[in-house]
Amino acid sequence: MDHIFQQFRLTDKDFENFSALIFAKTGIHLKPEKKELLNARLGKRIRACRLGSFKDYYERVMHDASGDELVHLINCVSTNFTSFFREKSHFDYLTSTALPQLAAKGSAAGPCQVWSAACSSGEEPYTLAMVIAMFMARNPSFTASILATDISTKVLAIAEKGIYSLDKVDKVPGEFLKSFFQKGVGKCSGFVKVKDELRRLVTFRHINLMESFPWKEEMDVIFCRNVMIYFTRETQMELAEKFYHCLSPGGYLFIGHSESLTSISHRFQQTATTVYQKVK
Repeated sequence: MDHIFQQFRLTDKDFENFSALIFAKTGIHLKPEKKELLNARLGKRIRACRLGSFKDYYERVMHDASGDELVHLINCVSTNFTSFFREKSHFDYLTSTALPQLAAKGSAAGPCQVWSAACSSGEEPYTLAMVIAMFMARNPSFTASILATDISTKVLAIAEKGIYSLDKVDKVPGEFLKSFFQKGVGKCSGFVKVKDELRRLVTFRHINLMESFPWKEEMDVIFCRNVMIYFTRETQMELAEKFYHCLSPGGYLFIGHSESLTSISHRFQQTATTVYQKVK
């Protein structure tokens, strides 16, 4: 049988090699129980590349000077579950507490800089954009911009299009859906598209959190949710320190409800469940 139709099996040695590479490049720690998941996801890529084994694919990744195959590898292993208004209490806190405090700094501080780290297919940054747009409508002197980043180029391409099936927006409040989305008709029936005025609030970029952040300005709000659970304790500490360093005084860090900074050393002050502030 042609090798492209083979059922590839990931050996323990293959798993060790890929795990070490993925950890070195992304900070993601693959536990042994993830072996079957990696087997399934990389198997598809191996068949697409018409290669004969996991070892062949590992060699391709390691010797691809362009780095393109490493991007494909990362796209394969990235977990990208997300939804609009996921963990809604964070957006409530943003509206009731964080944004009013940041607005009190005055326009002299410049636009509020918001970062959706690990933005996946765009639901989080567009939710942030909706909440912030509503706040700006009530506070005309307040301005903001949103940076949305992810390590996966695959999900970033989806996010930039801003097109979602109707079932994806079932948690979006009716007033937001009416104000910020266009409903598809004809061949686009069953889909909605983010309106341009909301889309203009968000800039998408490909960023690896393990590398130096390629900007100098301070952020005022960082959403990095349900990401650090995939990192080792040491990597979590390093990332928390990087976030602290790039936040403005009084800035906020939001992490996922399944996460906590209590087990690591950090300089933040906790202000609500999974909400932290840089206080000087």
